[in-house]
Amino acid sequence: MNIFYEEDGCFKVGSILSDNTASLQIENQHGKRGKIKAANVLLRFNQPGMAEFMVQAENIAAEMDVEFLWECSPQEDFSFSDLASEYFGHAPSPMEAAGTLIRLHSSPMYFYKKGKGHYRAAPPDALKAALASAERKRLQAALQERYTQELCAFTLPPEFSGMVQQLLYKPDRNSIEVKALEAACAATHLSPAHLLQRCGAVPSSHDYHLHRFLLENFPRGTDFSEVELSICGDLPLAEDTAFSIDDAVTTEIDDAFSVRKLPGGNWRIGVHIAAPSLGIEHGSEGDQIAMQRMSTVYMPGNKITMLPDRVIQKFTLSEDRVCPALSMYLEVDPETLSVLGTESRIERIHIAANLRHDTLEQLFNEDTLAAGRLDYPFASELTLLWNLAQKLEAARGKSTENGIPQVDFNFHVENDFITITTRQRGSPIDKLVSELMIFVNAEWGRLLAAHEIPGIYRSQNNGKVKMSTVPAPHQGLGVAQYLWSSSPLRRYVDFVNQRQIISLLREEPPVFSKNDTALFAVIRDFDAAYTAYNEFQRNMERYWCLRWLMQENVLQAEALVLRENLIRFSRIPLIGRIPSLPELPPSTKVILEIADIDLLDLNFNARFVSRIEEPEVADAIC
Repeated sequence: MNIFYEEDGCFKVGSILSDNTASLQIENQHGKRGKIKAANVLLRFNQPGMAEFMVQAENIAAEMDVEFLWECSPQEDFSFSDLASEYFGHAPSPMEAAGTLIRLHSSPMYFYKKGKGHYRAAPPDALKAALASAERKRLQAALQERYTQELCAFTLPPEFSGMVQQLLYKPDRNSIEVKALEAACAATHLSPAHLLQRCGAVPSSHDYHLHRFLLENFPRGTDFSEVELSICGDLPLAEDTAFSIDDAVTTEIDDAFSVRKLPGGNWRIGVHIAAPSLGIEHGSEGDQIAMQRMSTVYMPGNKITMLPDRVIQKFTLSEDRVCPALSMYLEVDPETLSVLGTESRIERIHIAANLRHDTLEQLFNEDTLAAGRLDYPFASELTLLWNLAQKLEAARGKSTENGIPQVDFNFHVENDFITITTRQRGSPIDKLVSELMIFVNAEWGRLLAAHEIPGIYRSQNNGKVKMSTVPAPHQGLGVAQYLWSSSPLRRYVDFVNQRQIISLLREEPPVFSKNDTALFAVIRDFDAAYTAYNEFQRNMERYWCLRWLMQENVLQAEALVLRENLIRFSRIPLIGRIPSLPELPPSTKVILEIADIDLLDLNFNARFVSRIEEPEVADAIC
């Protein structure tokens, strides 16, 4: 005797070895023996054989019209054998009964299972909805297959044209478009960005990186809403005139300098900082914009400013204008150049000139200083400030006279053409500006701390830099306390600190009190934004380095070994790993052969060619 039974949701056949009423010992069609419950047995039959029985039952099930079977079924629960009798019009054979059961079981939209061998027909409305859902899935599967085939042929489906950025940056993995893209990527062994680029959907590799950054950090776009500026009030006019020193493309001119000989013979050095906080009230629309952005975003060839252009034009220290400023005056001994005292003021000052690096550096440099040249504008003032800067640097214990010279790389992009130039870091221009900025930032930090007014300080301990509302030493700069306050047009932390300083000078309650949670929120948000912006700037500089290699058709390049297989190109600030690089000591110069450059992954392949042997230095003859 053979049986047809259900086990683990599947229908099987077996031969009875022993019948113990509640259970059966059986041997299935593959010769495997086992024990099943008698309640799982649905049919018993003698003929045909087990294998032939299943084949014929499945054939019968395949030939049955499921819609007609549904129409024949009663509204209440029924057994498969009863429905088989109704369907075939006679007492069903074991194979017909088994075929009916297989058909019922394989049609869950038409029949709901109510127990072993028992079912109920789906209500008409439920069946209609289920069939519509199945049809939708079928059409979606067909559409997904078409998408996949077109993408594999490097053709962008028309439906993808308006959703490329979503596919690249915020893919919905439940959508058929993303599923098709992933299937095509697996078939072509390409990433989504590279596949869509092959399809013509990523026309600009530069915009690919820019749009990702904007979507993550500026989801509402980079345009500004209208900002109302408050009246700065009747500020006193400074008796001095000032000049600024900035890069040629700088529009947010934050700082300027003035020099005056006092009647007693001492020098008065003025450091003047743009004061946008005088025109933007706390909590206003302009303040909210600056707080959301936290900083100006820099990238080669472009920038996204923290403040609207109208605000920048109002408060930037442009030449031939009288501008509101937060000023610190240093009284300096003419002989020793020691700072005898300081005074801070809120005022207006006339900006006589905006000196630019590209022209000033040719006139004001170590060679002209050594030669004593004074035949250029503001030569005497610059020379005095340079001597003062050296004195301030030495007072911090950070003299760099014998330091290793470092190089800065400048990127200039015009009409998609990249120029990368170098300039020596620590030049007289750099030192003059940086030392005076370090001094005023440390001094204003000391002033706030002395009056117990909170600010946002930067400290460094054991090489780790952090921001807090509590003053602490900055070991790297060699000062007792340090805060950012000299770039309020470009950094919100400086903007906040300037507000606190102005409140102190006006003897008004500070905007942020001690342990103000809003101040801690500014620190948190600024740190996150500044980290993201700096990473983006590094990525875009890497992008333009790769573009420069392609633009200049560089096939071989000189590089410097940093460690292991990590190198840095000598001509451009590009770092990468070279698997073929042999074991060489750091600072070894090598020649590399440039291979593939990937502007989407910001990567390149290169092969080690040779080592550059340094010329031997002959021993000195005593």
